[in-house]
Amino acid sequence: MFENFSLDMSIIEQYVTEYSINVIFALLIFFVGKFIVKILKKAMLSGLIKSKVDKTVSGFIANIAYGLALTFVIIAALGELGIETSSLAAIIAAAGLAIGLALQGSLSSFAAGVMIILFRFFKNGDFVEIAGESGTVEEINIFNTILKTGDNKTIIIPNASIISKNIVNYTTKPTRRVDLVYGCSYDDDIRKVKKLLEKIVKADDRVLEEPAPVVALMELGDSSINFVVRPWVKREDYWPLKFDLNEKVKLEFDKAGFSIPYPQRDVHVYNEKK
Repeated sequence: MFENFSLDMSIIEQYVTEYSINVIFALLIFFVGKFIVKILKKAMLSGLIKSKVDKTVSGFIANIAYGLALTFVIIAALGELGIETSSLAAIIAAAGLAIGLALQGSLSSFAAGVMIILFRFFKNGDFVEIAGESGTVEEINIFNTILKTGDNKTIIIPNASIISKNIVNYTTKPTRRVDLVYGCSYDDDIRKVKKLLEKIVKADDRVLEEPAPVVALMELGDSSINFVVRPWVKREDYWPLKFDLNEKVKLEFDKAGFSIPYPQRDVHVYNEKK
């Protein structure tokens, strides 16, 4: 009886010894692996920031990489304990797939947000036209971009909608061309009209000499002769110059006696005698 007991105790001691060694190795794998993963995370974060990647994107990418690497460390530690890890890995993969499908729209917006920040299509403070909306960029987030319109409204646009359509950035270039069209009557002297328009444009100090402004007869319309006026200005002078030129042209046309035709319709009424 005592011999059997001593035999059983030796087996238990051997099992405990072997299992203890496995536990020790598993703990070593976990803690050492976690330490190495943290170092790699810091190195990745530092590298992304030095590469001028946005801090929000850098932190998110580093956290994703850290989570994936830590998952492999945990699976390796569990495998050292003798736990079957193939089924565990399958469960984790299935859960990841299910989460990915559930967040498909959000993930596409996230990917679009990363592209916007990495490729610098626009930045905070730029005036843009995106997803059919125009405004000044206030924030570029991972999942959406926030615009402030000229009348002080806030528009929140999913990044996926931005990437899928044209992006117009009005702030990228330092200069812009103002496109204007002015019409005069067929009875007016077009040479005098053209000289007056050129005089008005050249008199404004905001108009740049290069590229030279263009004043040309564009078309012989149904009710007017239309001149195109295209001066170049600094970006910040675009709207002030456009407003001022419209007012100046009207006042100078009135002084010179030139008329600006507008569509009219003659209605003739006939009385039929019975």
